[in-house]
Amino acid sequence: MANTYTQIHVHFIFAVKYRQAAIHTNWKNDLYKYISGIIKNNNHKVLAINGVSDHVHVLIGIRPAQSISELMKSIKQNSSKWINENKFTNIHFEWQEGYGAFSYSKSQLSAVADYIEHQEEHHKKKTFKEEYINFLEKFEVDYDEKFIFKELI
Repeated sequence: MANTYTQIHVHFIFAVKYRQAAIHTNWKNDLYKYISGIIKNNNHKVLAINGVSDHVHVLIGIRPAQSISELMKSIKQNSSKWINENKFTNIHFEWQEGYGAFSYSKSQLSAVADYIEHQEEHHKKKTFKEEYINFLEKFEVDYDEKFIFKELI
């Protein structure tokens, strides 16, 4: 649309179903490239992407032509299909229902990208659940603990 100018930066966090450690180091970079391609094909910009074996963080410059929920649906559906078609795991790969989406100003992008790039180090000190709840509390998002990403029982 003419005369529409935006600057929207969103940090997404999403997890493997039941937070299984299903993302293996031998193909995780290919996964990140694939997810980046999905994002670019939807006319958004990847600013940072990384994660660990049970979840992924992506910092994206979002264009307002597509809703956040539609973008996440596309990322999760297409990447899980790609993982399963390439038989990267011995199990049927699925992403957990839901995701976190947190907005940042341009002045914060460098720090957020640095945080994402150092996921392995962060998770030597803090669990995914602790990290995720910290984000919810920092951004003052009301949540119900029973709906936080489920673990395999």
